Amino acid sequence: MTWEKLLSLKRQGDTSKRLRIEQDDTRLGFEVDYDRIIFSAPFRSLQDKTQVIPLSKTDFVHTRLTHSLEVSVVGRSIGRLVGKKIIEKYPYLKEVHGFQPNDFGAIVAAAALAHDIGNPPFGHSGEKAIGEYFSNGKGQQFKNQLTPKQWQDLVDFEGNANGFSVLTNSRPGVEGSLRLSYATLGAFMKYPKASLPKKPTPRISDKKYGYFQTDEAFFHEVAEELGLLKIGHGDDLRYLRHPLAFLVEAADDICYTIIDFEDGINLGLVAEDFALEYLIKLVKDTIDTSKYQTLTTKEDRISYLRALAIGNLINDAVSVFLTHEESILKGEFHQALTEKSKYKAQMDDIIKLSVNKIYQSREVIEKELKGYQIINNLLDQFITAYNNQHEGKTSNYDKLLLNVLPEKHRLGKEHLYDRLMHICHFVSLLTDGNALLYNEMLGV
Repeated sequence: MTWEKLLSLKRQGDTSKRLRIEQDDTRLGFEVDYDRIIFSAPFRSLQDKTQVIPLSKTDFVHTRLTHSLEVSVVGRSIGRLVGKKIIEKYPYLKEVHGFQPNDFGAIVAAAALAHDIGNPPFGHSGEKAIGEYFSNGKGQQFKNQLTPKQWQDLVDFEGNANGFSVLTNSRPGVEGSLRLSYATLGAFMKYPKASLPKKPTPRISDKKYGYFQTDEAFFHEVAEELGLLKIGHGDDLRYLRHPLAFLVEAADDICYTIIDFEDGINLGLVAEDFALEYLIKLVKDTIDTSKYQTLTTKEDRISYLRALAIGNLINDAVSVFLTHEESILKGEFHQALTEKSKYKAQMDDIIKLSVNKIYQSREVIEKELKGYQIINNLLDQFITAYNNQHEGKTSNYDKLLLNVLPEKHRLGKEHLYDRLMHICHFVSLLTDGNALLYNEMLGV
């Protein structure tokens, strides 16, 4: 892979090249990506989507929106620091093509901003709930009418693939959805493969999948334009990650490790004394003890340690990436950057504590169970009505139900797979609160 291809400014539908050296620095294409995501409806909906605690009304708790903004800020810092060193190492990128260090930060910031845009309501249990409607619920009836890959898209519904669809899927009059630059899409594509074959490998890019069958052609177009390395062929064709996807992932790993932990402390799910012991291990080399001792509230103490911890982890992620940059470009690096971190043991300890004290707390489990029931019911009723309409046997109830769909989701779809994905897409874009309201409206 080469940086000049990986930093492509091309957008869906372009008929001429976009050259960095010709860009207006006051309205840089990569920064336009960020703006388009910020102003999009799917991004705004993240303000009422779960990060850790579903349906929480506590000010302390992060939503997907605040989490995404924080990941974006961390990603921008990591990207700029990496960009500075890359430009120094490959001066032709600036001298010939006009790229600047901040371009890297802008790309990573935009991709990080969008990294959760495809996540359904109720956190990761929302993904599982959609998948299990098809694998174990009434959706099983459709299996024999779909190809294996189409079926796998449904039973293993994936927020990353859904995010790619949100960012790129066309509808009448809106070609290419947000029309982001291919560089930003590449940094977003953490798992550049289809849902099948599902073969566990040591490569982190094979851990999940990154596109639905509805988006296959454009996914390949983006990957080819960026020069992503290929593995396999035919039905087993996969790509290796865009290097900047490692930075987006690192920003996410840093934020959810530290900030979810902070939420748990502020909610009282993790005792402060216990938590401080874990955080101190991350900041012992940079903490200003005299400053720390002046802080009189738990919130201020935790906030100070959180900021130091994130700063240390940012610098460490940059160091790991630059150490392995050449092997990443060759497709020989297959781990998350945090796996190589000098703070890996400390991060693992925090994550383990968070799983026990936060993610498996009674409050989280109870609301995730409620989410399962809501998503199952919404899928069942809307899929039934939508298919009945296609088959010309719409009941009055079906008509009423379809009339409450947002206008852009009332489009007819000829093929069963497209209809099923269309309703899954609708449900996935609901906020936690709107999913609850729809469920109540349906009398369940």
